[in-house]
Amino acid sequence: MQDNLNFKMEKTKSLNDAFRLNRSEVIGIIIGISIIAVSGILLLAKVSFFDVKIFYFVAGISVGIMGLPFFLNLISEGKRDKNIEQMFLEFSRDLVEGVRSGTPINKTIINLKRKDYGSLNPHIAKLANQIELGIPVQNAFQTFSKDINNTIIKRSVNLIREAERSGGKIESILESVTFSVGQISKLKKEREASVYSLTIQGYIIFLIFIIIMLVLEFKVFPIVATLNQGLSTTDSSDISGIISSCKQNFDINEFSESFMFLLIAQGFFAGLIIGKISDGNLKAGLKHSFVLVILSWIISTAAQTFLG
Repeated sequence: MQDNLNFKMEKTKSLNDAFRLNRSEVIGIIIGISIIAVSGILLLAKVSFFDVKIFYFVAGISVGIMGLPFFLNLISEGKRDKNIEQMFLEFSRDLVEGVRSGTPINKTIINLKRKDYGSLNPHIAKLANQIELGIPVQNAFQTFSKDINNTIIKRSVNLIREAERSGGKIESILESVTFSVGQISKLKKEREASVYSLTIQGYIIFLIFIIIMLVLEFKVFPIVATLNQGLSTTDSSDISGIISSCKQNFDINEFSESFMFLLIAQGFFAGLIIGKISDGNLKAGLKHSFVLVILSWIISTAAQTFLG
């Protein structure tokens, strides 16, 4: 019963943290909404130089401004996780050396808090302080893994806790954990190197797709519209009359809007796929989706504004 209550409390806390906005995100949202509001006022006021196409273009820039802090936070979070995993590997190796020399694990952790582990320093200092205060190593490690909130570290800490609880040969367990973390880091680096070209190819393919859509919109469709006018003025046979009547309702503007939303949808899902291929999870793909969606929106609306 208590475990279920703790699980629910942890889940509620994680949800609150997920929806909590920092200062840069709030500022970005306020600036973006302000720009959209001013653009809407100019559009409703029917200012001569401001039409719907310009409104869409400005709205795309506003959405980009609103999403930029979230995009930067995703990148910094990814770099933080990589740095923490690398530092945890160093910490595990030092922990193995200390325990192998005959020092108890709690004393080894206290001694290691003076060493520099980059982003992991505050967490190791907290871990050592808890042990100095008399908190059991198992509980201190549990708090350590919760604070870091990294899958690899959680898995490794659980193994260390179980080894310390069972009273087995903890140096062997620590060596296995260190070897496992090292192998995972090595495989991740190899994977990133192997899929980097695929990520670049994904962006290039999407840019080619945008170019094809723009060529259709501004080169092919005007020719079709011209052919439509030619067919409607000639005395054609029954078949050509049917073709002419079908093309009477051809509207380039409707196709332009459809293409813009098609590019946005394509960019969103293409970004998720690129993230899944490159980083192995859809959350990492959100930053690629953000880039591709904003890129397609701005390019499409800019083309309609300045070339249409």
